[in-house]
Amino acid sequence: MKSVPHATSLRRAPVQRRSAERLTRILDACAELLDEVGYDALSTRAVALRAGVPIGSVYRFFGNKRQMADALAQRNLERYTERVTERLKAARGGGDWRAAMDAVLDEYLAMKRTAPGFSLVDFGNQIPVGTRHTEPNTRVADRLTKLLSGYLDRTPDDELRRVFLVAVEAADTLVQLAFRTDPDGDEAIITETRELLRAYLGRVLD
Repeated sequence: MKSVPHATSLRRAPVQRRSAERLTRILDACAELLDEVGYDALSTRAVALRAGVPIGSVYRFFGNKRQMADALAQRNLERYTERVTERLKAARGGGDWRAAMDAVLDEYLAMKRTAPGFSLVDFGNQIPVGTRHTEPNTRVADRLTKLLSGYLDRTPDDELRRVFLVAVEAADTLVQLAFRTDPDGDEAIITETRELLRAYLGRVLD
């Protein structure tokens, strides 16, 4: 079964498999409608109709569309972590931080281009749409610190967390620029982003 958001983002956590599957349908419908109509026109009623569930099922989990979009953002982070983890498992050996950073950036770009609703909410940076704040990037940096410290054989200390936070903030800003320049992501800007990350991280990780 596909990952569902952490219970803290929900009014009530699903207990039974049927309930978890209903929550998945609700979030899938939310993601599709975000791409189709945008955040402002999104409604809990439209999500319920698209998901094929009673409106009460939506309110069982979420008090409003903001909470629903936030849960989608948390699910995005879980799925992103899973994708990066699988890439690292498939890599031969460990310790190659450049390969790890390529996986981190490539999987983010892939989700940006293909995951429904991701371009509007990503990991929560633009909820409500157009208002960017820093807490989601801190969550992403913390997650990457835990995930990559073992792969890189590094201690997940404050220095490594700070380094990854700076890298995440820089990459986030530049990737947003790439997708403002080109709906598919301007390849020249993405290449510059990759080079910038390698130059910065090389100072600490080499």
